[in-house]
Amino acid sequence: MREAHADDAEVTSAALAAASGDDASLEFFVRATQRDVWRFICHLGHAKTADDLTQETFLRALKSLPRFKAQSTARTWLLSIARRTCADEVRYAMSRPRIADTVDWVAAADRHVGANNAWQGIVELNLLLDQLPADRREALVLTQVIGLSYQEAAEVVGCPVGTIRSRVARARESLIAASSPATLRSVN
Repeated sequence: MREAHADDAEVTSAALAAASGDDASLEFFVRATQRDVWRFICHLGHAKTADDLTQETFLRALKSLPRFKAQSTARTWLLSIARRTCADEVRYAMSRPRIADTVDWVAAADRHVGANNAWQGIVELNLLLDQLPADRREALVLTQVIGLSYQEAAEVVGCPVGTIRSRVARARESLIAASSPATLRSVN
């Protein structure tokens, strides 16, 4: 899935060079990883704040870059920072008073009745992903959307590889069950 990206060895080398003050390597590191970080944050449920959280992730990473020792790939290391950034955002949001969401979903849906079927499919997929428990959604996104290996995903999440495999398998089962024609008919 990551063929269009720079390979992990290049990204890790760039991160190490950037830690030594190489500006060109820093630019390469950020460009090579920015899309994955943003997509990961979106799929963790932070689509509205993905830009800000991506920026915060890179700010944290740049401060920590001199301590990066390449014990894992730079991409894995960076996604771990993104995960912690999202967790911090959730903790912060939970400590603040909540404001009621005033979006009129029916009116919004009516405005987009003529929308392209591709967009409808993306929306339906996102709705299915949103129904997954957070740990399963996270494992599925890391391995199937971003393209990390199970080992790399386990490093990002901080759990055994077998746990990631189990979460991905259960997520797939849930998605298949939720998208079956019988289930879709009962929802509609």
